[in-house]
Amino acid sequence: MALRRNGHHVKIFEASQTKAEIGAGVGVQANALSILRQFGYSRENLKPANFDGTIDFDAKNGIGIPRPLLTSIPDGVHDSVFCHRNDLYDELKRLATGESIGGPPAQLLFNSKVVACDAEAGTVTLGNSEITHADVVIGADGIHSIVRTSVVGHTVKPPALGLTCFRGLFDASNLNELEDLEWLTEGLNGARTVMMQEEELRMIFVYPCRNGSLINFVGHHTDLNQEAADWSPIATLEKVREKFADFHPKFLRVFDLPLHTPISKWQLRAVPILPTWIRGRAVLLGDAAHATLPFLGQGAAMAIEEAAVLGCLLPAGTTKEDVPARLEAYQTLRKERGEFMSTAAVSEAVEPEKRG
Repeated sequence: MALRRNGHHVKIFEASQTKAEIGAGVGVQANALSILRQFGYSRENLKPANFDGTIDFDAKNGIGIPRPLLTSIPDGVHDSVFCHRNDLYDELKRLATGESIGGPPAQLLFNSKVVACDAEAGTVTLGNSEITHADVVIGADGIHSIVRTSVVGHTVKPPALGLTCFRGLFDASNLNELEDLEWLTEGLNGARTVMMQEEELRMIFVYPCRNGSLINFVGHHTDLNQEAADWSPIATLEKVREKFADFHPKFLRVFDLPLHTPISKWQLRAVPILPTWIRGRAVLLGDAAHATLPFLGQGAAMAIEEAAVLGCLLPAGTTKEDVPARLEAYQTLRKERGEFMSTAAVSEAVEPEKRG
């Protein structure tokens, strides 16, 4: 989105054959929205739910404390939203590949898995052995990044942290017909956190998305069996109920809503602090550089910020010879902030006194 507007020719290599709907919500906070606003995003296309803060509930006694967001952006607009990940993806894709936006549309190439990268030469090798050369290679390829291996010089495997989350979407169309869900519908617009005050982490985090028609559910819990051979990414609603059975009964009522997607299980892992994010003509962005736990809700926002910074540093007229120094500037501007966010998000989970 940023690079095409500068007149650059961008190719996006996507491993999957098609981009299927990702059944999860995402928070797009004020720092990210202020950047999307600069690029002419359509708020309507995000199908947003307002995110003005969080109400934190005690899982045992059911008492909640409202915690409004304190952030604002320079023009005075206090604006954060929740949306469905696929709606955010579709809007970013429109801005990157759509016609009549400015600059050559980025090419989105599916079924193009990157299996190797030469950071110094600025090349990527695809699964079909095709080699593509570029002035800049941006590794936005996630927690299991291939580009990261070339940049750092060795494989970095994010360690297990003993934390897993259940994820799923509930249909909210009959939300007002169920009793004991006032905790979800009344008061501050935004998220609801329900935490058990104990050493081991057990927390429910829910919020609306897709214009309020869906409820995004995340159930975090300590899980020391992640390395077991029979560990499965598939879960049932019964297993979720079992994990949170001793929570106040009103919180369990959310499980009576119809499921919109199956329940899945995600192991929560974080990329260790890296010695560098850059090498030669390659640079890391987003989860490839600093995948972390979701407890600050800033993973997507950091990636959007980093993309915007690259757009500033690689304007029209940038030469191939300029690239290494520009990437050095990117690292200077971004690495400390990305690492601060990553470290703080992990501490929110693993240090009980910092939770919430």
